[in-house]
Amino acid sequence: MATYTEIQEQIKKLQEEAEKIRAGEIEAVIADLRGKIAHYGLSAEQLGFTSSAKKSGKKASAATVMYRKGNLTWSGAARGRRPDWVKEILDAGGDLQQYRVK
Repeated sequence: MATYTEIQEQIKKLQEEAEKIRAGEIEAVIADLRGKIAHYGLSAEQLGFTSSAKKSGKKASAATVMYRKGNLTWSGAARGRRPDWVKEILDAGGDLQQYRVK
């Protein structure tokens, strides 16, 4: 029966081998994609590799800070999840308005 250390060494060797195989597969995929992109004359825009700021002509701006607790800030954006410090305040029944930046 193999020891724990022997099994850990086998795992390490298998992980290294898997990474080498993965790197080779990635190279093959990239070569295939480059060939297809060249064959069909596809652009970065057609592939979805341009930012929305470039498409709309608008520059991305930093979110305005609406709430601050020490060095922690939050924009109060309706999208995305709330920061942990905001959730903790609300879960404890606290008033988030006391942290509002004026």
